[in-house]
Amino acid sequence: MYRPDLGSTAVPTKIMSEKFNIYSRRNVIRILGVTGFSAAFAGCLGDSDEDADAARNPDETYVEPGPDYDGWFNDVSNYSGTVDRRGQESVTIRVGAGSQGLAFDPPAIMVSSGTTIVWEWTGSGGTHNVVAQSGEFQSEFSSSSGYTFEHTFDDGGVYTYVCEPHRSAGMKGAIAVSE
Repeated sequence: MYRPDLGSTAVPTKIMSEKFNIYSRRNVIRILGVTGFSAAFAGCLGDSDEDADAARNPDETYVEPGPDYDGWFNDVSNYSGTVDRRGQESVTIRVGAGSQGLAFDPPAIMVSSGTTIVWEWTGSGGTHNVVAQSGEFQSEFSSSSGYTFEHTFDDGGVYTYVCEPHRSAGMKGAIAVSE
């Protein structure tokens, strides 16, 4: 309500109440409730490093700090770090691992220069292949348990690869080669 007897400096009551209505008791309780819920929920999520450590195989040794894969593993459910396999002449990676057969296991390894990687199909998850993003190697498509493909890594660097039919499911891997 506007009071003309207060002169030209008066602020209409209606405008004032609309302006400060956002701070009503009901809105303050809503804000505090949402803030409290958000803080409690965020605490349940935990630290992403803790989640990665929890998923790590206790029988494996991991490279710390691991190579920078530039987001390659962002959509890969079984990646928890780079497994150290340096010093071995041959290393086997399972193709079609995981509960649905849509993973490489382990997804990321570090090997010494001259190491031969053998990808071995489990027979799970349908038809798979292994294709380097760089074009350096490419297997045939197979769904047969026991099928193998191998490649020897002589040059240092990071080699990312994918199963083409299951790229969208996050079936990706990487080989880091130290010289």
